[in-house]
Amino acid sequence: MAERFAERLADVIRRPLITEKATRALELNQYTFEVDHRAAKPDIKAAVETLFDVKVVGVSTMNPPRRTRRVGRFAGKRAQVKKAVVRLAEGNAIQLFPES
Repeated sequence: MAERFAERLADVIRRPLITEKATRALELNQYTFEVDHRAAKPDIKAAVETLFDVKVVGVSTMNPPRRTRRVGRFAGKRAQVKKAVVRLAEGNAIQLFPES
């Protein structure tokens, strides 16, 4: 049962978002991730704490509207994304950029 729980938590976090705003937030110990759109804040907190072995202080989420995309005369919608900004406790950090 614990294995399934860990697998489900690994599926909550899709990828870290590296934008200019997210990079500035790293100085404040805040990390931005793209997460599954069905994930709740406690799920996101548990996933980050389990996967990265850090202490999470707060989680903020946002569901931006789906963006329209056109290819010729065909219009459609992009996949729904959910962003999560995770604030870590003082002294904790996540290594997003591996040192070479």
